Amino acid sequence: MVEIKQKPTLHASWIDPHAKEIVRLLQKEGFTSYLVGGCVRDLLAGFHPKDYDIATNAEPNQVKRKIWGSYVIGKRFRLVLVKRGDNQYEVATFRRAAQADDFELPTVPVETTDPSDADIPAVDHKPFKPAMSPDNFFGTPEQDALRRDFTVNALFYDPVKNEMIDFCNGMEDIEQRVIRMIGDPTERIIEDPIRSLRAIRLSHKLRFRIESSMREAIQKNASELLKSVLPRRREEYLKLLRLPDPAPAFAEIYDLGIMHIILPSLVPIFEDSDRREIFISYLNSFSDIVHDPSQSVELYTLFALAFERALFDHPDYTTLHGKFVRDELMMFKSEQAIVQIALSLPGQLDSVENFKRRGYRRQQAFLRNDALPLALRIAKTDHLLPPGALHFWQQQLNPPKEQT
Repeated sequence: MVEIKQKPTLHASWIDPHAKEIVRLLQKEGFTSYLVGGCVRDLLAGFHPKDYDIATNAEPNQVKRKIWGSYVIGKRFRLVLVKRGDNQYEVATFRRAAQADDFELPTVPVETTDPSDADIPAVDHKPFKPAMSPDNFFGTPEQDALRRDFTVNALFYDPVKNEMIDFCNGMEDIEQRVIRMIGDPTERIIEDPIRSLRAIRLSHKLRFRIESSMREAIQKNASELLKSVLPRRREEYLKLLRLPDPAPAFAEIYDLGIMHIILPSLVPIFEDSDRREIFISYLNSFSDIVHDPSQSVELYTLFALAFERALFDHPDYTTLHGKFVRDELMMFKSEQAIVQIALSLPGQLDSVENFKRRGYRRQQAFLRNDALPLALRIAKTDHLLPPGALHFWQQQLNPPKEQT
């Protein structure tokens, strides 16, 4: 790969001033430092970045000494978090892919006793295991770029010099609006199957197409996703639900054969046009149900609501529902409890008089239920309450402030 430096066209005013200042401070100390990854990609594609990552040749402890408000985290993959107000910025040292000779065990001399002459120590050579993990081999900017997943995520931007460093033709792919794997798509997906879900999510977030050979590799290697750990799949599902329009992404997951592997309980929905239409209509009511997208329980309430409404009369609904929330989504027990109450409670909210007859403590305990706001949003979305009852519960949850 050849390093390409160019002056990019992006909204420099969108760049977080704290992120730019961290880069500047590291450069002032003589270190090579850039903004990297998703923030650079989003700036070039016309999106406001949510997070800013910084890459540098300074090692974690050096960053900690030079940048105030920073601390080193991680054992397997050490990096630095820099805190500025309520925001945190990740600073990682340039990494390279592990090589075969990195794992050759060198020998160190260890003194032993030769029984033939106890006064003369013999030397035995025992293998020495390096302490560094495979993810902690520090490298150059080019090596760091090549170990990333997609070309659009491998761009380095120097906000001080307004200079883009591109080792993988990522700028061209952003201009062509394409998601392309770095290296052989099949090898990279087998190396980390979650890349299939990430590619689909990014393509729908950015409105980019997936490059044809990578799309083919995703389809052919769908079963590899079963080798990924469920918590990582859970995180991708939540990110998919946060997309401005998640329904097309799930449709593509079905079209590529991925749904049959990791979300089989959704397959009966997508195989039936009427069920699919119901499911998508509820996903499209995102803003009515989800008021805080950072809360997984709100996202999963929307997902479970769409699932229940689309599949409620299916003969295997109970079995499919159990597998869906527990085995496929990895919904935590605390989340399951809130979601279950939120889905069952709306039918009880029309009994306003029953609530009024309760004592004050019972009323307050009911109003403090975490599922109640979600249940009220569901009732409003599904038109389950008359206007008077809806207004009553809204007043209970958001009482008017007293005039002073």
